Amino acid sequence: MTLDELNGTTWTGESELWLDPLGDHATRSTCTIAVDANVVRYTWIHEASAHEGSFDLAADSATFTDSWHQPTAMPCTRMPGRSLFDVEGTYQAGDGPDWGWRSTLSYRPFEGGMLVLQMTNIAPWGETARAVRMVCRRNNAQG
Repeated sequence: MTLDELNGTTWTGESELWLDPLGDHATRSTCTIAVDANVVRYTWIHEASAHEGSFDLAADSATFTDSWHQPTAMPCTRMPGRSLFDVEGTYQAGDGPDWGWRSTLSYRPFEGGMLVLQMTNIAPWGETARAVRMVCRRNNAQG
């Protein structure tokens, strides 16, 4: 499966957000993912407020924004891999060194097919921690 094959599709599912520093507890909400040419958009909810984000994709780079935790565009590098896309960028967390942010969109071919968007924090010392996971099924109105 490629992003080109998914162009024009919309997906609905459940989002998990980990704010717990140990990664043991997730907040769940409904979410959507829409794939259009070189843009992947998503929506989700946190504390009864709707949020949205997007990945604007180019050949070797991308730009990531999210209305809740990344309102200014984060430049990212596209990484090679098996997923539909895999991007990494950095951000400032306080006065310390830069943190990393990795986002991956994958297609699970079983159980009728699912899109999985995962976002991971990367600490300056290299430790990774899950931040967001969205698991969505294709909307039925599409072929």
